[in-house]
Amino acid sequence: MDFKNEVFSLSRIQELDLVYLLEKLGHEVVTRKKNDTDYWYLSPLRSERTASFHVDRLSNKWYDFGLAAGGNPVDFLLRYYGCSVVELLERINISFSPHQLYLFEPDGHVGRGDADSNLVVTDVRPLYAYPLKNYLHERSIPVSVADAFCKEVSYEIGGRSYYGIGFQNDAGGWEIRNKNFKQSSAPKDITCLDSGTGSVHVFEGFMDFLSYRTLHPYEDLRSADFVVLNGAGLFDRALPFLEQHNRVHLWLDRDVTGLAYRDYALSLGSRYVDESGLYGSFKDLNDWLQHKGEVKKPAMRLGGGMRTAG
Repeated sequence: MDFKNEVFSLSRIQELDLVYLLEKLGHEVVTRKKNDTDYWYLSPLRSERTASFHVDRLSNKWYDFGLAAGGNPVDFLLRYYGCSVVELLERINISFSPHQLYLFEPDGHVGRGDADSNLVVTDVRPLYAYPLKNYLHERSIPVSVADAFCKEVSYEIGGRSYYGIGFQNDAGGWEIRNKNFKQSSAPKDITCLDSGTGSVHVFEGFMDFLSYRTLHPYEDLRSADFVVLNGAGLFDRALPFLEQHNRVHLWLDRDVTGLAYRDYALSLGSRYVDESGLYGSFKDLNDWLQHKGEVKKPAMRLGGGMRTAG
C-alpha cells in the first residue's frame, strides 16, 4: 500500500501535539506544573491511581515512569494501540480528519519554562575530556572509532554549561551523549554516509553505528552506505535514500518502536533484511556489544520455585 498520498504520514504523526492528541483519545490532564510546561496524566498505557505519565510541553515528549519508557507521538501511539506501523497509519487516517489533530508548535511555548531551555551549542572540538572517553569505554566503543565520526560538543541549557559526545546530522544539528544526558540540538535530521554503493546499513542511533564500526574495524567505510536515523521516528525521512539501494540492512532496536519499524520496513519489499537476530535478547547492538554477545542467564528452578540465577 502506498502511503505517500495519505493525510497523515509518519513524519506528520511524529509532529502531532501530544496534549491535544491525548485529549482526543479521552485522557485529561491531572495536574500542570512548572509554569504550565509539565503535564501529568494517569497513564493511558496501564492502570494506575497516581499520575505518573508526563508530557513536556517544551519538547513535546512523553515519559511513563511506571514503564520507564517514553518518546515522541509515534512511540506513544505504537504502544497505545499495540499495532504495527502500517496499521497505525491506517488507524490514524481512518479515525481522524486533518482538523481534529494539531501539529506541535514549539514557538508557542518559548519562554514559558523557569528559564530558557533551548539547547545552544557553544563549541565543537576533537574528543578530549577524560569523562567522555571513559563513557565510550563503558559502552565498549574505542576512542579511535568515535574520533572518526564524533566531536566533543559544549552546549548551554538554561544558562548552565554542559559537554558531551556529538554526532552531527545532515541538517547541521547534533545528537549529544554523555553518561548522564541524552540531548539533541536543532534542527533534527538523519545522518547519511553515502559512498554510492548498492547496499546500506540502517541504525537508530549513533552508538549502534559506532558499535558496528567497532565490530568491523577493517571494513572499508566506502564498501557500503550508512544511515543513522537519530530516532526511529525519522525512518520515513530516510526512505527515499534507502530505496536507491538493492540491499537495506536493518540494525534497529529490539523494543516496541524498533520492532514496529522493522516490520514496516520488511513489508516494503525483499530488499530489506533484518540483522537484529544477532542481538535478539538485548535492547540493541550496543547493549549486545557491552555484554560481548553473552547469552542472558535464564531463570533457574530451585527447590520447586522459580529463582533468578545469580
